[in-house]
Amino acid sequence: MKALSKGREMSDLNQRIEAMYRSDVRGAWLLVVLLWITLLFVLFMTWPYIPNSGIRVAVVVAAAAVLIFNTAAIRAMVKHYAEDKHFIYGLDIQHLDAAKREKNL
Repeated sequence: MKALSKGREMSDLNQRIEAMYRSDVRGAWLLVVLLWITLLFVLFMTWPYIPNSGIRVAVVVAAAAVLIFNTAAIRAMVKHYAEDKHFIYGLDIQHLDAAKREKNL
């Protein structure tokens, strides 16, 4: 009976970990999409006010660098979270459960 209870606890823990991980992944990629939209919007809205073609090239290169490096960083973060999600989210869940137990006392 105790083994069955332990199995349910692990299944519940794995479900909670997976839910937290998926939520973080969705949030991370949403922020990347918002960054792309914002940066491209600013680029297109300011384009007519940039008088020099050299400055235009510099602005495009800088915008591309920001978008590429930030997207790559988020991709790497998500990959790392996938590899270590049981450690990362397991600790979070332990602390959340402990805080909940303490609050109920």
